[in-house]
Amino acid sequence: MNNKVAETRAKYFVKDGVAVVGGMNSELQKVPRGYIQSEVGIVPADWQVLDISQFSKTGSGTTPSRAQEERYFRNGETHWVKTTDLNNSVVANTEDMVTDLAVKETCLQVYPIGTVLVAMYGGFNQIGRTGLLSIPAAVNQALVAVQVNKHVDSRYLLNMLNYKVEYWKSVASSSRKDPNITSSDVKNFKLALPKLRQEQTAIANALSDVDALITSLEKLIAKKRAIKTATMQQLLTGKKRLPPFDILNNKDGTPRYKQTEVGEIPEDWDVVGLGFLFESNINRRRLSGQDDVTFVGMQDVTEGARIASSHKIKYAEIKSGFTYFEKNDVLVAKITPCFENGKGGYADVIATQVGFGSTEFHVLRAKAGVDSKYLYYFTNTTRFRSELEGEMVGSAGHRRVPFSSLQKYRITVTLNPREQSAIANVLSDIDKEIDALENRLSKTQQLKQGMMQELLTGRTRLL
Repeated sequence: MNNKVAETRAKYFVKDGVAVVGGMNSELQKVPRGYIQSEVGIVPADWQVLDISQFSKTGSGTTPSRAQEERYFRNGETHWVKTTDLNNSVVANTEDMVTDLAVKETCLQVYPIGTVLVAMYGGFNQIGRTGLLSIPAAVNQALVAVQVNKHVDSRYLLNMLNYKVEYWKSVASSSRKDPNITSSDVKNFKLALPKLRQEQTAIANALSDVDALITSLEKLIAKKRAIKTATMQQLLTGKKRLPPFDILNNKDGTPRYKQTEVGEIPEDWDVVGLGFLFESNINRRRLSGQDDVTFVGMQDVTEGARIASSHKIKYAEIKSGFTYFEKNDVLVAKITPCFENGKGGYADVIATQVGFGSTEFHVLRAKAGVDSKYLYYFTNTTRFRSELEGEMVGSAGHRRVPFSSLQKYRITVTLNPREQSAIANVLSDIDKEIDALENRLSKTQQLKQGMMQELLTGRTRLL
């Protein structure tokens, strides 16, 4: 028996009437009746495995000279797609438009509706990003444009490319220069697809329905976040008062204000340094080396200023300089990138009573009579973040906000703890709504992944 025959028999044999893949020393993988083992895995026997080049034609584009902005971009009428315009879904608009002269003089091709786009380079977060044109458009040189023939549903191809996005990262990581893929990689990409276009369309429709739900949830979350931002602006400045604290009104119902260094504020509010609300020193509890404590790193905090995860470690493993916090303390990131992106967390989401954080956190502990959530929401206002950016000190790339700058930051505030709590509760309720929507979005995205795994491999058939 020659080696080739031996390898074939080792890979494929029949057991109890069912084709089996694998050798004696490997985990057996059964191939169900009606399915075959292909180059891309187990697929229905009536499906086909093709390279993209076998059912499409591909092209790319270029970037007209930015030095000729007036000639090539100003008042452009043709959409021009860059990697940042791709959203792994339908492309209905672009950041830039190019002129007819740009199309003519730079040999740009305008691709029709239904063209699938794939990003070839731009870093691992952009390689393999996709888009489906719902508008005629030209593209830049970083994209491959795939025009499928009449036997293939372009939405099916889009979903398959999105399903296999991790594959592109493995291809890109093997490149000798900067990570990238090439047009040849896209042309030679193998995928399984139903021979009947009707089945491709049925799969694409099912996944599009889930995409529509995901899009609607994302829009609702964005709307809720905008409402929260507006509500914070109104409540934390006293422009809007909650009952029963709105009694200081004129006869016509308008609030009574007084003039201060920062403008008009409610008559019963004050202007203070933020440090008036939190302790300048934090005392630690006495802990033994074996006590379990929570550790929160910068990577554990979301851009929405929430603690997404934490880790349990022994107190003996804590390094000197780590920031100590307890339940209800407010964590504010002090390093430039995180601070600008709103990094920060409200520690009462952590179950343990004590924990430690990265040295890049400031810890704010509310004074007696101050609602810590009220303090937390102040640190998450756009104005607070943007104005304190100017207080950062240090060299480029390592600038930090000093603790003293937080203390001196001037704010308008109600010193009535009941009103503070009422304001914090309103904002907290909005956060709960956002959290519920984000959880629903996450579950829907997981559902889509499961559907893709079932439908794009033929495990579940729709026809």
